[in-house]
Amino acid sequence: MANTSSAKKATRKIARRTAINKNRRSRVRTYIRQVEEALASGDKAAAQAAFKVAEPELMRAASKGVVHKNTASRKVSRLAQRLKVLSV
Repeated sequence: MANTSSAKKATRKIARRTAINKNRRSRVRTYIRQVEEALASGDKAAAQAAFKVAEPELMRAASKGVVHKNTASRKVSRLAQRLKVLSV
């Protein structure tokens, strides 16, 4: 357990940041799931709309350090590829 006042403050800061990151990660997962569900149902319009919302959310998470930049880019790329296959 933290003894010094600076260690106690650091613990509080870490807890606050963890909660924020958890929220962001949850949002990203939700938006990705919505795109995947639309792709699974074969609804092209819904999939495109969900993708347009999911892409900036993923990149925002990458810029905030919640996920790595390459991870976010890979996920966006793979979702876009699946969307493209659906529209063919």
